[in-house]
Amino acid sequence: QIRLTESGGASVQAGGSLRLSCAATGPYYRTACMAWFRQAPGKEREGIAVIYSAGGTTAYADTVKDRFNISKDNDVNILFLQMNNLKPEDTGMYFCAALRPANCPPATLSLLLTADFDYWGRGTQVTVSS
Repeated sequence: QIRLTESGGASVQAGGSLRLSCAATGPYYRTACMAWFRQAPGKEREGIAVIYSAGGTTAYADTVKDRFNISKDNDVNILFLQMNNLKPEDTGMYFCAALRPANCPPATLSLLLTADFDYWGRGTQVTVSS
């Protein structure tokens, strides 16, 4: 069983930066495909960034591309999301997720932005004020 715990959420002003972390239990190779999702009040959950850490490949939603960066430290099995130039529309609960090894990696990594992941954290709140 994989457990995921997010941290780093906060309230910031527009234009600011935050770095979210997601600590994963278990060996790093069991969480090679991971992602960040977010959900704003009254809106559907949105996949924003995915990573295949064994191959070093990433994919992003257009809404965060060029502002956010996903990375993973396999030595300590922690997933990160560096968020720069934050906007009020980035406000929401941010969740990390992991895919079972049997389904990782997919033929096209960007497909994971809309995939059903197997393991989820409880989320960390990000609030961006104008």
